Amino acid sequence: MHAITIERPGGPEALVWAEVTDPVAGEGEVLVEVAASAVNRADVLQRQGFYDPPPGASVHPGLECSGRVVALGPGVSGWAVGDEVCALLSGGGYAERVAVPAGQLLPVPKGVDLVTAAALPEVVATVWSNVFMVAGLRPGETLLVHGGSSGIGTMAVQLGKAVGARVAVTAGGERKLARCAELGADILIDYREQDFVEELRAATGGAGADVILDIIGAKYLARNLEALAVNGRLAVIGLQGGVKAELDLRTLLAKRAAITATTLRTRPLEEKAAIMAAVGEHVWPLIAAGRVRPVVHAAYPIAEAAEAHRVMEAGTHVGKLLLTV
Repeated sequence: MHAITIERPGGPEALVWAEVTDPVAGEGEVLVEVAASAVNRADVLQRQGFYDPPPGASVHPGLECSGRVVALGPGVSGWAVGDEVCALLSGGGYAERVAVPAGQLLPVPKGVDLVTAAALPEVVATVWSNVFMVAGLRPGETLLVHGGSSGIGTMAVQLGKAVGARVAVTAGGERKLARCAELGADILIDYREQDFVEELRAATGGAGADVILDIIGAKYLARNLEALAVNGRLAVIGLQGGVKAELDLRTLLAKRAAITATTLRTRPLEEKAAIMAAVGEHVWPLIAAGRVRPVVHAAYPIAEAAEAHRVMEAGTHVGKLLLTV
């Protein structure tokens, strides 16, 4: 088969469509013929040499895909050859075929075509596990989403609204904020021109956000604590703004606040399976009902993955970037 390979770390040109060894479905795995994959920031970091795949995972980039089941490994039940699926991966999505643990598969949801379904697994699993399973967002609370126009952000806005929360977003520029508003965001903050702590306080009568979903990390840590409401929960899922920062524990104590930080890629198989089961139970019906939808900026032939990475790094997109096989 063919896959995107990275012979040595570098710029987008390091991504090369080349012939590689075919994967085989092992115990508890399903072999999927890939229809499409999606670009995530983790793929960019892997290409640059900063984010190696976990032990045992495919060396090829790609943390999610959609496609059709072509073979079942030993011990697999509940799936059949020909099933249309989407999958959460530890790697290997930028390829013609990928072996996936059966617990990380879900059927393509009703109302979504096979290619577009590739935009769902990573973002939905990330948002649902952090905002709902860990931070416990409840109806009537306020959710602040940093990077509201990103793939993660566009899904977080929709899911927050679907459960009855008030949603605030930060994004750069009127165009991106307008798209967030179309998805249901209530409070729009241009991080280039406005102070998100001040804007959020003004919009919430001084209360702040009950839950913050943060992709920035160190740069925003102190300000996120200021923006949190009493009993607020900060969920850190990215480090675009650095990895080290000072934390004033007095603020944390005074607000009785909590900080969690998670990754999805390196979690044990049973945890990923539990997250995907929860997604299937809670999110797939919302998609089938048309209350939540994947937001796709553009789709590129997988051999043009380098161009998709350039767009990702430029930060001009809204929603997901897909790669079609």
